[in-house]
Amino acid sequence: MEFFDAVFKEFTGFFGFGNLIDILKSGDYGKLLTYQGITALIIPVMPFFLVIEIIRGAFFKKFKVIHYKLPFFSYVFNAFIGRIISIAMVGICIGLFEKYAIFKLSFTWYWFIYGYIVWEFGHFIYHYLGHKVRLFWCLHSTHHAPETMNLSVSYAHFFLEGPYADFIRTTVCILLGVPPAMLFVIMFIDGFWGGMIHIGENLIDDARLGFLNNIILTPSHHRVHHARNVNYMDTNFCNLLNIWDRAFGTYQPEDRNIPIEYGISRPMIKNSFADAYFGEIVALAKDVYRAPGIKSKFLYIVMPPGWSHTGDHKMTTVVKKKYFEELQRTSTPKTDLANPQNEKPVLS
Repeated sequence: MEFFDAVFKEFTGFFGFGNLIDILKSGDYGKLLTYQGITALIIPVMPFFLVIEIIRGAFFKKFKVIHYKLPFFSYVFNAFIGRIISIAMVGICIGLFEKYAIFKLSFTWYWFIYGYIVWEFGHFIYHYLGHKVRLFWCLHSTHHAPETMNLSVSYAHFFLEGPYADFIRTTVCILLGVPPAMLFVIMFIDGFWGGMIHIGENLIDDARLGFLNNIILTPSHHRVHHARNVNYMDTNFCNLLNIWDRAFGTYQPEDRNIPIEYGISRPMIKNSFADAYFGEIVALAKDVYRAPGIKSKFLYIVMPPGWSHTGDHKMTTVVKKKYFEELQRTSTPKTDLANPQNEKPVLS
């Protein structure tokens, strides 16, 4: 009996039915109009769409269990410890830094807009560093390892990435005056949308969402972010508002004529959870071990992925530069050697 109770609790926990069931059991349906009730209604939406996505994929014979292997094992592996550490990290940051806030805000709609922009700034910093610092990439790469896109990918994370992300985002928000109550509302919205932008082609083929593609970051933008296509690498770091991507030049809309290739550029063991979860850590450890001298060892940890002490760099900036130079070279029309200025001959 205890086994079935545990399974039921895990089921309701995954689908987020727990709070909704408690409200319905209490008979106080007025709570559904409160923040607690609204979150209880919204939380099950993404798991519901995940089920619809799987069913629709199976109906059109596009569903493969292997596409959900890494996210499933990541979710199970992280189910307890990652969640607890993340919650603790948020509490620690609030306790440590709230007294150092440069000013205090009230919870009004206009300050909420400010708070969300600040949150996106913190999210941009964490996400950018996750791609540009090798140590942090070891934590973030698990999320980029899946070679398909579907809603379950939002569960594919290394267990320490959440605490690392929340330390940066929470600290930035608290120091810039965002009150904890507002922060928790923003975190809920961000978490919900952060899951929904992983919606796959089985549910929405063209994920640009019409006019919204010019206003917010849509699932289309996030598909670009997950692409290993050279022209798409290291773009679209924000989550909902694209303000900071536009400000720092990392905004990249999807080109529907370029098929997206998902995954990371490092050769991986096919469908291996261990390689997806620990592979980058192992690769970093090997590079540090083989590097000559303390300086090189340290640089392998803090420099971007692809940096090499030999100078044979394969960092994104280097790869993209070579790619666009080659693209420009091959697309430039050759001039007529007999007529180098490409002038039309004069007829006499």
